Amino acid sequence: MKAMVYEKGCIRCGLCAAVCPEVFSITPGQTARAESGDIPTSLQINAQAAAEGCPVDAITIQ
Repeated sequence: MKAMVYEKGCIRCGLCAAVCPEVFSITPGQTARAESGDIPTSLQINAQAAAEGCPVDAITIQ
């Protein structure tokens, strides 16, 4: 599984980084970013929760 953040849709609320900081990060004034590469099995549930919690659906988990 990999995470992707649609930067044009991101409103920089920080929810994803709060729910799963191992996969998502956000720098003040910038959009959220997802770590490149596969999401470790132990983090997949939290990454999916972050994607589902995104208020603008700017995160895709594949």
